[in-house]
Amino acid sequence: MNDQDDGKRDDEHRDEHSRNEEASRHDGGEDDAEKRSGDGKKDSNDDGDEGKESDKPSLLSRTWFRILLGAIVVLLIVGGVIYYVNYRNYGQFQQSTNNAYLEADDVTISPKVSGYVMRVLVADNQAVRAGQPLVEIDPRQSQADVAQAEAQVAVSYAQARSAEAQIRQQRAQIAQADADLAAARDQLAHAQREVDRYTPLAQTGASAPERLSQLVGQRDQAADTVRSKRAAVVAQQRRIGQLQASVDQALAQAEASKAQVRSVAVDLGSTVLRAPIDGIVGNKNVRVGRYVQAGTELMTVVPLTALYLQANFKETQITLMRPGQPATLHVDALPGAEIPGVVESVSPATGARFSLLPPENATGNFTKIVQRVPVRIRVQAGREARRVLLSGLSVEVSVDTRGAQNFTHQVEDEAERQKQVIDHRKEMIERQVKAND
Repeated sequence: MNDQDDGKRDDEHRDEHSRNEEASRHDGGEDDAEKRSGDGKKDSNDDGDEGKESDKPSLLSRTWFRILLGAIVVLLIVGGVIYYVNYRNYGQFQQSTNNAYLEADDVTISPKVSGYVMRVLVADNQAVRAGQPLVEIDPRQSQADVAQAEAQVAVSYAQARSAEAQIRQQRAQIAQADADLAAARDQLAHAQREVDRYTPLAQTGASAPERLSQLVGQRDQAADTVRSKRAAVVAQQRRIGQLQASVDQALAQAEASKAQVRSVAVDLGSTVLRAPIDGIVGNKNVRVGRYVQAGTELMTVVPLTALYLQANFKETQITLMRPGQPATLHVDALPGAEIPGVVESVSPATGARFSLLPPENATGNFTKIVQRVPVRIRVQAGREARRVLLSGLSVEVSVDTRGAQNFTHQVEDEAERQKQVIDHRKEMIERQVKAND
């Protein structure tokens, strides 16, 4: 009986297993069908999308795109042509640099005489006019020097007058000496006549020889007196020359003293320092009571109406640069403003040649460096712009060199002519060599 029960359970298990397999196969078939159905739908959708995409026109085939592309190409060509024409006719002749600075011929105020500062008549950054007093230095020492020089002039003139008085006195003495000399000559002549008259008498015995001897002695004494008087006259005349030299020396000393008076008078006037030009006071470093030496820098006067631009162009930029060419200035202190200018001059040498230590390229290793040439440009700014333009400001400048564009052709023509001359000389030398051979 147990065996029968076991057999029934086995049959039940087998029947259940078979039912499960059939159910699973049924479910699997439905899933496959759904899957195949879904795949079919997907394939049909993809085919539809491809058909729709193929029906849409390409971007290049659209009219508006072709027009836009053509317009862009035309604009690029026109822009390139305009740029080329502008560069050809204008741009290549514009030479610009930002290595430029405003300059002014400012004047340093320094005293000519030493002394203590009594008054300072201006303040920092004050506008001054030419001739306006700036500083006063104690004038007492200069006034004393003027008085001393004037006194020396008076002394020199007094010495000259004294020498002239001595000359007049000496001339009176010379006149007296001349009179004494004339009287001595008269006495000598009378003594000689007496000797001549008594000599024959003494020889014939008509007169005593002693008388003749006495007369001869008187004659010799008169001759000695004449010689003495003549020597006195010569001495007096020499004294006149000495006194005249003293007069001349005193007058020369008086002139020198006058020159000294003028010199110290200039020094006296220099105790008041005045502005030499119109401008603005800057760099003032003087105070009342300070002792200043001659030549000490007290302040600087910077002119406002004499500004110019110092532009340092590359050596490759000055080929066509000439005085009188127009320039355009852009100053950082005036953004957006264009200030006109005119080229005044071009430096005769590069900035390096005028430096404290010019480069010496003949020694050591050589490295080529583009040189800079200073160009002076006159600034043609208005009154309001000049209120802002200050010495030392940086500037970007552009110079229009179109006025000298024929210069390169002239250089080429000159070079061609020189080449022809050299070729002609070479031909002449070759002919002479052949003729000698």
